[in-house]
Order: sequence, then structure tokens, then C-alpha cells
Amino acid sequence: MQSILEGRPALKKEVDKIAEVAGYLWQNGWAERNGGNITVNITDLVDDEIRAMKPISDVIQIGETLPHLKGTYFFCKGTQKRMRDLARRPMENGSVIRILDDCASYVIIADNPVMPTSELPSHLLVHDNLIATGSAYRATVHTHPIELVAMSHNRKFLGKDVLTKLLWSMIPETKAFCPLGLGVVPYQVPGSNDLAQATLKELADYDVVLWEKHGVFAKGLDVMDAFDQIDVLSKSAKIYVNARAMGFEPEGMSDRQMSDLTRIFHLPK
Repeated sequence: MQSILEGRPALKKEVDKIAEVAGYLWQNGWAERNGGNITVNITDLVDDEIRAMKPISDVIQIGETLPHLKGTYFFCKGTQKRMRDLARRPMENGSVIRILDDCASYVIIADNPVMPTSELPSHLLVHDNLIATGSAYRATVHTHPIELVAMSHNRKFLGKDVLTKLLWSMIPETKAFCPLGLGVVPYQVPGSNDLAQATLKELADYDVVLWEKHGVFAKGLDVMDAFDQIDVLSKSAKIYVNARAMGFEPEGMSDRQMSDLTRIFHLPK
């Protein structure tokens, strides 16, 4: 059976990018076993032949109606699939889905009937909101960065923008490349609607959200953009943790120094 990627270089490039990021997540130690998820809106890369493809699965209910997703297409990591395998064989460990006209269900159309992640409804809820608000963002990534998760076990870091200011102060690039900072969602049951709704609320102000004692959820223009923001925040967390391991509290950049960065680089905060 011919892959949906055959003869479609733009779509293949996008899936290759997803595979590349999946490899980074695994190599960084952020994707134990089947941990983490990637969902990318590929609707702009779909042609008439793809639109005419017959489903290779039964109709699957999303669990809620998402009115802005009618006729959209997504690449999704498969449930129980490992990031390290997605990196090597993306079309065997993920699938392309089509959202049906009722905006409440979907079918798998390629390459294999790999069921998407159990957290797909949460990802689709975010994508529905991105389309509704006219956002150019097309990718969502969930993963488990070690140092950021470790810091979420300390309640002093969980107040609004406490971690944002701390992480920004560790290295100038963090403020420059993650200028909205880091939102925080108090612990919720993984995969729950409460977690999805709390995440959506935080994503109104941030591109990356820390799930207490769990992981992070990021949105981006593409999967690499989402990964880059997590990576930059993780670097700051590592600097902080390493300094503490050396026996001292890192000084961090001053408010004046961070204010200068905002002014010089025309940052939003």
C-alpha cells in the first residue's frame, strides 16, 4: 500500500519534522515508554486526492463537539506508541485523521489504523481554539522535561509568573525565545477534561504551560517551534538545578537587566 507521503514533498517534510522532534524528546529523556504526545494540523497540506481517501477505521467519537474543526486533518502520535519509534517510523507509530462534518467524530485515513493518543480530545480542544482565534499555530506537544517537572514539586514555584521570572533570569535567550513565559496548571488527573480546560485557559496568555507533577504542554507555529520553547525553558531549569547542586542559589539577571532585554528586543513582557 502506498504511503500518503508518496509524491507529497511538503507533507513528507512536515512528518519528517515531527519524527525529528520525537527523537529529540526521547534523547533528552523526556519521553519514557509511551510518554508524551504530538498533534499537528496538516490541513493546509491536504489535496483533493487526500480529501477523497476512504477511511481505514470506524468512526471514532471525540467526546465533545469542536465546531471549528470541521473537515480538518491532523497527524497524531498513536496511543501506547513510543517517541523513539515515532522518530524512526512515523507512519507506523502515528496516523492521519480527518475530522468529520459533525465536528464530534473522526476517522483514520492513513497510513495504518493506528489509534491516536488517548489525550487527543485535549489536543483537539486546543486546536479548535487556535482556529477560532485566528492563530497561525498548527502544532501541540506534550512531554515530560525532567528539571521543569522536578521544580513543580516545590509549591513556592507555582504562583503566577514565579517560575517565569526565575527561568527568564537564568539566561537571556530564555526571555528572548520564550517571551510569554510559562503558565502553571495545578495538578489534575492526566487526560481529564478538567486538565484540558485548565490548560486551554492558561494558553490564552502563554505558549507553554507546566502541568504540576506531570509535564508541559506547548503550542507553536509548527512542531519545531513548540519544541524550541520547551527546550529553552528546560535549559534555564537545568542551569538553576545545577547551581543549586553546586551549593548556591543562582543570582539570576536583575529586574533592570531583564527590562533592558524587553526594551532592546521589543518583547511583549
